[in-house]
Amino acid sequence: MRDEPSREAGGWGDPDREVGHLGGSKRGAGRREGPAPGAGRGSWRRLPAMTSAGRAAGVVPGRVRAVADPAAGPPVPPGGRTVAPSPLDADAALDPHPVHRRLREEFPLTFDPLLRAWVLSRYADVATALTDPRFSHGHRPGDPECARAHVDVDLAELRAVAERTAHVLARRLAGRPRADLVADFCHWLPAGTVAAALGVPYRDMMRLVRGRAAAALAGECGGQIAVREKALASFLGNVLADPDRTAALRDAPRALVARAWTESLRRDPPVQIAVRRTREDVPVSGGILPGGSSVALLIGSAGRDPERFREPDRFDPLRDDPGQLTYGPGFCPAVILAGFEAEYAVRALFEAMPRLRPADGFRPEPTGLITRAPRTLMVLPNG
Repeated sequence: MRDEPSREAGGWGDPDREVGHLGGSKRGAGRREGPAPGAGRGSWRRLPAMTSAGRAAGVVPGRVRAVADPAAGPPVPPGGRTVAPSPLDADAALDPHPVHRRLREEFPLTFDPLLRAWVLSRYADVATALTDPRFSHGHRPGDPECARAHVDVDLAELRAVAERTAHVLARRLAGRPRADLVADFCHWLPAGTVAAALGVPYRDMMRLVRGRAAAALAGECGGQIAVREKALASFLGNVLADPDRTAALRDAPRALVARAWTESLRRDPPVQIAVRRTREDVPVSGGILPGGSSVALLIGSAGRDPERFREPDRFDPLRDDPGQLTYGPGFCPAVILAGFEAEYAVRALFEAMPRLRPADGFRPEPTGLITRAPRTLMVLPNG
């Protein structure tokens, strides 16, 4: 079934419904990880849903081409009209990067009739649209309003439930000759951590994924389970893709695992396209976005913009120009949980299966247009 973009301007939503997105930050590092008064397994029940807010942000310089004012229609290059590719083209589901590359280089601003929106593909423009108050803002966990909405969060408990759930799931795979990490691990870990934090019995875990229980109990941020699942699948696929990388992260300190997680979110974000609406005319690369316009932000393209990242297609946890747009800069329990899940997934899997490696001949193949991740990760638990 073909992914459909959100029709609700400014909304991120839930990927089970439309478009999903996570938020993340360094904030919260100074927050207390020990028990707090009133905190505990029911503390998420008091978390309200986020309210929308925006803030101005600096723009990373990008390459700008002089073209006609887009209010008059898509730019027409000298010598005749050239049709821009669409991020919803059929081939993009298997490999969107050639389409993204051409959009960044030739069509930094173009109107897409399939999306019914103007399209931004360069890092500088997408980063601006995610934070600038001239654009409407939907729900993106980790944006500044998260810090105001989420109170009384017991980070020590969230860390403990993520660690415990990851180890339980990993031990269940250890005796198998072959396993699929997406179906048998990534699909369960995000739901399991939320279930444990909320005190939901293990047998009821999957209703948190396919139903609305998590959002009802923990606000919009806690309901982003399917996005975290996709992000975790891409992360483990990147970790296992290279034996040297696998060895480096097997017993790596927490900081290095966190850098690898950030790098995976940059290179392979779980959400590829987000939708915003302009509140007024906004200059961007390639022209001016008219006020009141629907705008599609290509998160996946922005993360591989060579104007922002050196060798953007390469997975490099040690790069000196890190960054990602999957998360916002504010404190958010969904962001914290996603990071814990990534860390303890690596720890638990390699502790339970020291010789874990991809199945012979297997290469992960991410798919999807709106949200994107490998659908399978076939591994040999015992090497």
